[in-house]
Amino acid sequence: MESPADEAAPQTVAAVDLGSNSFHMIVVRAEGETHHVVDRLKEPVRLAAGLTPDGGLSEAACESALACLARFGQRLAGLPGDHVRVVGTNTLRRARNADDFIDRAGRVLGHPVEIIYGAEEARLIYGGVVRDLGRERPRRLVVDIGGGSTELIIGEGGEPELVESISLGAVVQMQRFFPDGRVTRKSWRAAVLDARLTLEPIARAYREAGWDMAIGSSGSIKSILRAAGDDADGGEITPAHLRSLARRVIKAGRVDALSLPGVSEARSAIFPGGLAVLTAVFESLGVKAMSVSDKALREGVVADLLGRLHDRDIREQGVRSAMARYHVDAAHGERVAATALGLFGDSAPPGFERFAGRMLRWAALLHEIGLLIAHKGYQKHGEYILGHADLQGFSRNDQRLLAALVRLHRGRFREDRIAALPTEWQALARRLAVVLRLAVILHRGRDPAAAPPVRLGAGETGVQLFCAADWLNRRPLTRADLAREAEQLGRVGIGLQTAAD
Repeated sequence: MESPADEAAPQTVAAVDLGSNSFHMIVVRAEGETHHVVDRLKEPVRLAAGLTPDGGLSEAACESALACLARFGQRLAGLPGDHVRVVGTNTLRRARNADDFIDRAGRVLGHPVEIIYGAEEARLIYGGVVRDLGRERPRRLVVDIGGGSTELIIGEGGEPELVESISLGAVVQMQRFFPDGRVTRKSWRAAVLDARLTLEPIARAYREAGWDMAIGSSGSIKSILRAAGDDADGGEITPAHLRSLARRVIKAGRVDALSLPGVSEARSAIFPGGLAVLTAVFESLGVKAMSVSDKALREGVVADLLGRLHDRDIREQGVRSAMARYHVDAAHGERVAATALGLFGDSAPPGFERFAGRMLRWAALLHEIGLLIAHKGYQKHGEYILGHADLQGFSRNDQRLLAALVRLHRGRFREDRIAALPTEWQALARRLAVVLRLAVILHRGRDPAAAPPVRLGAGETGVQLFCAADWLNRRPLTRADLAREAEQLGRVGIGLQTAAD
C-alpha cells in the first residue's frame, strides 16, 4: 500500500482511445488530485468505415490505423507499462479479425491494447465527464455518440446507475442511410426512425429514472453545438437547434455541400449520422436541453489508471459486486485467496507482479461463482459467467484470464484454455492456475480456522509443495487429493511433488 506522500508524488500517465471514428491520446501529469494535460493527440482514422461485408477490418484500414499508432508510440516511449492504458471500443469489439489487429497494434505502440465491453466504456465515459463537475444538479444523463456505438449513462454524483451501450453511431448511420453522402428528407426520417427503434427498449427506464442535467461528451455532439453557432445560447443544444440543423442538412442535399460553422470537412462527412442519432436520443428520452463537455472516455481511463496505481482499483468493486450477485461464499474465497497469494509469493515474472497478484486473488474470490447454477461442473458455469458478464473495470482479456483460471481450478487441466489467452500471458496463466488449484485443494474441508502451513518451490518443469508433516498427516483426504492432483498435472507435463517441511 502506498503512503499519502507516494500518492501525492507527480506521475505521468497516458490513455489511448481507439475509437470507431477517431483515435485519441492524452498524456497527463498528476499531482494528488490535480491533473494537468501535457499532451493531446487526435487523428480521424475512421476504423468503422473499414469494416468489410464479412465483418473483418480491411487491410487498408489496419495500415492507416497502425500508421497513426506508430506516431502515438513515439510519444509514449519511455513511459512505464503500468502508466499507459490503451482501450479499443465498438469497432474492435465487432471486428472478426480484431485479435490479429490488436496484436499488431500492441507491437507498434509498445503497449498492449485492451478491448473493453460497452458497459465498461460507458462507465469510463461517465467517470471522465463528471470528474470536474460540482455537487450542484448532481443527477446527470451523459450521452456519448461515437462512430459505432452510443453510450447512455444516468448517475448520481460520481456513481453510474443506468449504463447502456447501443449499436448506434455516426459512421454506422452514415453507411446505412447516407452511403453516397446524399441526404434526402426520406433518408433523414428513416435514419432518425431507425435510431428511435434501437433506443425504444431502454427509453422508458431512462425517462423514469430522470436527471437534473444532460451532458453530451463526444466529437459528434461537440460539432453539433458548434454548428448551432450563436443560436446555442449558454452552450446548450435544444430540440429547436436539432430541427434547424436537420433542415440545413436536407437543404444542402450532400455532405460535401455542407457549410457549418466550426465543423471540419472530416467531421462534416459524418455529421448527418451523428445528428440523426442525437435527434433520436432527444425525442426518445424527452431531453429538453443538453450541455457539452470536453471530457470523454480518455479522461475516464486516466482516472481509472491512477486509481490502479494507488490501490483504488475499481475492478475490486466489480469483483465484490459479482460475488454478491451470485451469492459467493466470501469468507471461503478470502481464505483460498490468502493461501494462493502465499504460495505464489515473489515468483511472478518481472513486470507482472501487481497484475499477477490481483488476478490470482480475484480468481480465488470468484472460483465458486458457478455454484449458483449447479454443483456438477460448476467450474464450467463459472467460466461462462466470467467470460460474458459485465465486470466493472475489466477489459475483455482480463475477463478471459479470470474465466480461464476459474475453469482450470479443478478437474482436467485444459491446455486449450491457456492457448486462447494472449501469448505473453500464457506462461503466467499456467503458473497462476496451478497455484489456484493447490489452494482450493488445501481448503477443501472449508475449515474457517485452517491456515495451511505450506510453501511452494518452483522448478523448470513443475512445482514442489512443502507441507508441515504433522498437519498433512492429520488430513488423509488432503493427502489423497494432492496425489490425485499430481496425476492430473502430470498428464499435461507439469510435475507436482509433495514433501514434508
